[in-house]
Amino acid sequence: METTNYDIITIGGGLGGAALAKVMADKGARVLVLESEPQFKDRVRGEVMVGWGVAEAQQLGIYEIMKSAGSQEVEWTEQTVGNSWEQITAVRRHLPTTTVPGMPWLTFYHPEMQEAILNSASDSGATVHRGVRVRGLQTDGAPKITATVDGIEQGFSARLVVGADGRSSGTRSWGEFEVLKNPAKTYIAGILFDNMDSQDDASQTFRSFDRGLTALLFPQGKGRVRAYLCYPQAWGMRLSGSSDFRRFIDWSVDAGVPAEYHEGATPVGSLASFDSSATWVEHPYREQVALIGDAAGSTDPMWAQGVALTLRDVRVLRDQLLSNKDWDKAGRAYAEEHNKYFTVTTTVHKWLEKMLVETGPEADARRELALPLWREDDTRRIDTVASGPDHAIDETMRRRFFGEE
Repeated sequence: METTNYDIITIGGGLGGAALAKVMADKGARVLVLESEPQFKDRVRGEVMVGWGVAEAQQLGIYEIMKSAGSQEVEWTEQTVGNSWEQITAVRRHLPTTTVPGMPWLTFYHPEMQEAILNSASDSGATVHRGVRVRGLQTDGAPKITATVDGIEQGFSARLVVGADGRSSGTRSWGEFEVLKNPAKTYIAGILFDNMDSQDDASQTFRSFDRGLTALLFPQGKGRVRAYLCYPQAWGMRLSGSSDFRRFIDWSVDAGVPAEYHEGATPVGSLASFDSSATWVEHPYREQVALIGDAAGSTDPMWAQGVALTLRDVRVLRDQLLSNKDWDKAGRAYAEEHNKYFTVTTTVHKWLEKMLVETGPEADARRELALPLWREDDTRRIDTVASGPDHAIDETMRRRFFGEE
């Protein structure tokens, strides 16, 4: 079997793999993208990029490409939180003037966005194969991949293989990366609506403290909205298909979504749900294999950080590869930097979960202590989700967050 040589092979041609392929091909690297899907399909997954991710996309030079794929800039967020019997007034926030990056958020239909970035990678000179089945990866010496392309088994080698193949990454297994996972607590269900009578200029979050429910609405323009519902796994039910459609709406209303939003709304595609537990590897590089995006570390999607983290991974890996002739050194440096911002992100998410998601007397006591202090001093709540993980975390910060000092 003849083997074709490249500088970089990305296993996966979604946002992370395609973006890396484009930016490295633009710099003259020989890049191969192996994507399993002949055509991207709609799935329940993040369709919002927070402002610090917008900044990453701009640094990579792909923001205008993403915008061109039917995307919508959203300048406002609105949060409505409380107990079902005592709802707190919704709080609106203008993102360009209240966050560190000073950027709007971007919402999009994921398949169209992926197609746009992958096409741009091809236009930049990357070789793209779709409908590929990767069968294995050897890492003794230069990494080698065996894959079925157009029905023919082929071999490919590269200076660097990049696993950009998502939460269920095969690259992690072939590269013998140990996968860690947080305890399962929450399911997140999602569906795409047309003709939803919600706010078109703001992403909206609704939380019910007494029931442990969070509903998220991300407008895509012209009445199209991606709706999510986060609910406890302890309820023992995984929402899926048309039979659970009514329950999805009822629980969303329980979370605080106005019932009238759903009047006249029509579902586009199917309802599906998945375990939202964070998964990660401790060091996403070894033996000329790097992991990016969800393959390297997948956070709880309730906090909408996945797209931004993926683009941060791409930008950091690109910068290391371009500044180091020794790509093994570059890979190790990427992994070390990834660990820093991923640790900040997941630590803050754990704190937010304890404060805003958990139910019961202890959680209520935490909120009774801390939330009034948050209203007096907004810096206590820690703005990682909107402004990014470029800050330290320490015990003093934790104590201020929970109102302990």
